[in-house]
Amino acid sequence: MLQNILKKSLVASAIIGSMTALPAAAQDPEWDWGGYVKLDAFVSDYADGQAPASGYIGRQFYIPSVTPVGGIGDDPVTDIHARQSRFFFTASQELENGEKISGRIELDFLTVPVGDERITNSYAPRLRQAYFTYGNWLFGQAWSNFQDLSILPESVDFVGATDGMAFMRQPQIRYTVGNGLSFSLENPETTVTPFGGGGRITSSDSAMPDLVAKYAGKSGDVSYSVAGIVRQLAYDVAGDSDEETETGYGINVAAKFMLGQNDVRASAVYGSGLGRYMGLNTFNDAVITADGDLEAVDIAGFTLAYRHVWSDTTRSNIVFARGWSDNDTALSGVNGTESTQRVAFNIMYSPTPRVTFGAEISNANRELENGTDGDLNRLHFMAMYSF
Repeated sequence: MLQNILKKSLVASAIIGSMTALPAAAQDPEWDWGGYVKLDAFVSDYADGQAPASGYIGRQFYIPSVTPVGGIGDDPVTDIHARQSRFFFTASQELENGEKISGRIELDFLTVPVGDERITNSYAPRLRQAYFTYGNWLFGQAWSNFQDLSILPESVDFVGATDGMAFMRQPQIRYTVGNGLSFSLENPETTVTPFGGGGRITSSDSAMPDLVAKYAGKSGDVSYSVAGIVRQLAYDVAGDSDEETETGYGINVAAKFMLGQNDVRASAVYGSGLGRYMGLNTFNDAVITADGDLEAVDIAGFTLAYRHVWSDTTRSNIVFARGWSDNDTALSGVNGTESTQRVAFNIMYSPTPRVTFGAEISNANRELENGTDGDLNRLHFMAMYSF
């Protein structure tokens, strides 16, 4: 006990000492804020099952894992909301040692269950990002170093290319070496399929953070990135505090090709025990075996998007994304998702740089291991003011 107290005291002293040793500010902080107000209005046709309940996350934007399968198609449903509206606040200043420090907090109103559509349509804000940078370091919640933001397609839907793309925000510590190379330690979390199938199990038992390394570069009209990850999957299967562990790993390759004003954006993801990082966790990281061990699940996915600029105010995007999982049905059963995909076409019109109107038509499909599948057809409109 005394030894633990001494260790904690030494750590606290070191932290306090490092804080008091930080250089003073050479200038007052510069403040900035912005965001956008966005209205989404869409009609969804669930061809092979009942529409989710009003307010459910799948009624806010496209979620690959919730497309109904194997049922009787429902009548089309209409949803109108402003929950994607976003606000950010930043501060930055230069210190006396010449280093710059800056921070960002970002909020929107998606995914949180608080609120309803009966009277006031009020919704609670959620934290998207909260981080600061000091020198080459980043501390806080931000986009994962494993993904490449530059290949996100312009979409009326919230994400657009969800199915086969790496997509993750989480707490992390990141160091950027320079010349495009960066490393990060990121929050670990394991998602598990029970033996024989069933509801997802979420575990926070990992002792090791997820380790990510990325290189980003540019050659002529092509910008690209290659990211790799190694992670510990862990879950206390027996409930005796003696967790089972497995190693997960993966790679994400992304590129953006400029073709004059137009561009092609592409990415490919492959890994084992990587389900949480792709397709909004459509696939789990691991499955429990008959012996109570963890077995990592292999996944793969890709995205392809083409953006065509028609004029100074008008452009179109066509997007295709697909993700799939190599499930061992002897362990996970035959009712798990085997693959999802989505194709979408949109047209975007910006009469001024700060105002954009858009229309998008899309078809999504989800297929189970037993061959049952389902389609979601959606017509989506948006109006957005950026400030």
